[in-house]
Amino acid sequence: MLIGIDVGTTGSKALLIDEEGNVIQSWTEEYPLYTPYPGWSEQEPEDWWQATKKSIQRIISLSSISPREIKGIGLTGQMHGSVFLDSKGNVLRRAILWNDQRTVKQCDEIVERVGGISKLLDLTLNLALTGFTAPKILWLRDNEPETYSKVKKVLLPKDYIRYRLTGEYASDVSDASGTLLFDVKNRKWSKEMLSLLDISEDWMPKVYESPEITGTLLPSVAEELGLVSGIPVVGGGGDQAAQAVGTGIVKAGIVSVTLGTSGVVFAHLDRPEGEKEGRLHTFCHAVPGKWHTMGVMLSAGGSFRWLRDSFGEIEMELSKWTEKDPYEFLTMSAEKVPSGSEGLLFLPYLTGERTPYPDPMAKGVFVGITLRHKKPYFVRSVLEGVAFGLKDSLELIKSLGIEIKEIRVSGGGARSPLWRQILADIFDSPIITINVTEGAAYGAALLAGVGVGVYESVESACETAIKIISKDEPKKENAELYRDLYELYRSLYPLMRDYFKKLSNFVEKYYGNQK
Repeated sequence: MLIGIDVGTTGSKALLIDEEGNVIQSWTEEYPLYTPYPGWSEQEPEDWWQATKKSIQRIISLSSISPREIKGIGLTGQMHGSVFLDSKGNVLRRAILWNDQRTVKQCDEIVERVGGISKLLDLTLNLALTGFTAPKILWLRDNEPETYSKVKKVLLPKDYIRYRLTGEYASDVSDASGTLLFDVKNRKWSKEMLSLLDISEDWMPKVYESPEITGTLLPSVAEELGLVSGIPVVGGGGDQAAQAVGTGIVKAGIVSVTLGTSGVVFAHLDRPEGEKEGRLHTFCHAVPGKWHTMGVMLSAGGSFRWLRDSFGEIEMELSKWTEKDPYEFLTMSAEKVPSGSEGLLFLPYLTGERTPYPDPMAKGVFVGITLRHKKPYFVRSVLEGVAFGLKDSLELIKSLGIEIKEIRVSGGGARSPLWRQILADIFDSPIITINVTEGAAYGAALLAGVGVGVYESVESACETAIKIISKDEPKKENAELYRDLYELYRSLYPLMRDYFKKLSNFVEKYYGNQK
């Protein structure tokens, strides 16, 4: 048996699988997200730890297995977050998350210190984005100098859980790639970036390949969790690299689309070849010696959740009295709306955007509202707007000359037949679903299996566990309509970019934190 742990943005999931890849038990324990100012996004690392413990305890208690059957633990989680620790390993402040947008000034400073965008891309293969870890460190230096003076270690979210499980400071190459402090080409910390930003290399944990063993379960922790001490814990991966393992994106030609809180289009690379303008991320893969490129939109499933939370009171009340998820009620109503929502367009930039517009000031927008547009139209428009945003990333990946033989969809949004059909129509390509719905946690468990010798390699683990179960074909008439509507969608951001900046300045002036 193998355990995968996913420290997500909404909760911590623990997953138990057997060596054939069958899911034995899964449990997710939620925790809060804090937004003390507009554009800020924080969580308490202690909340992650308590939720992780509860999730592990639940999967053990709900399954009939002996803890002695568990041979390995894999870790994954939200990328880019910063956990600041003092010399005793104590957390100094709330973690600043991947979708936090406070570091615009620090990103500009990084580009200036490095010597321009071209040099930065040469050193890291990536742009300086507000969600990345390096600008968060500089923000702490500028705004909380007393806390900054106490920092001795900077960990990523899943790596904080590793520290609590094993007592080891460690990370893996895929997650470290998203710090902007990593030499992605050579799979090690970038001494030049650390030096240019005056960040001590001692603050950084040791990095491993994703299936490598990084430590073992501490006796005191094992006793608390109901496990056996000494269970190996492997490097694991950032959530997108682990998600790719969990969906079989471990060789060229297969592309994944993930509909989680964020939305990701992910392609395997045999060589570290970045997009020339840095509009796509290029990171180390969880497959040893391989890389990947991906486009990331910050609010994919997050846009649909916002709609549910803001306007779905009736649907959420209905779900209490039925066995249906409130999202099912929302999509049922949207199924009756014509493709294209009769011209109602949604820009899904609720927390800024990354791909193809690295703009923390971008905002969500509905365009084309008329008296005919009732709630079901807005629901469908959100689903279509997210799909258009994902198409932006897909088109950039195609521009690299990457051959796309198959597109696999996963994540919570992939459970919606309507959303899958919209993706197929907008991409004008079949959309494949597989037998695995647990995503990143599943990939982390497979990586643990590779590390402890259950599987020979990451590729063989995927061959053993992952099977295609369905295919959604595009509808020709819808594909044509969406091609025209996509051109209108693409024209909106350039028209509104300056307005977004002015509006952000207004919000900061009257509602925001002046730091």
